[in-house]
Amino acid sequence: MTIGHGFHATMTAQAGKGDELVEALLDAPSLPNDDCVVFLVGRSAGDPDTVYVTEGWVSQEAHARFFATEPAKAMVAALQPLLAGESRYTDEVPVGGKAAL
Repeated sequence: MTIGHGFHATMTAQAGKGDELVEALLDAPSLPNDDCVVFLVGRSAGDPDTVYVTEGWVSQEAHARFFATEPAKAMVAALQPLLAGESRYTDEVPVGGKAAL
């Protein structure tokens, strides 16, 4: 499947809430959506409250459609109290690699 839209997000959790943020994000892929080709969650080795998300979608429209749904809106709302400020987004389209988790 071709990835046409993606991004890399850096999120900073409220102090001591990094584990909760990671857990909430890892629950996100359970929302069924075949248009999300890549969804990876990582964290900083030096700061456990810094969390990274890389997403790859078949298109920008598919991404927008998904985040307009009620389950996606609920997920985003659940993340907000865990965050310390705005997340930072970088344009990134995943093109390949390996993930053995």
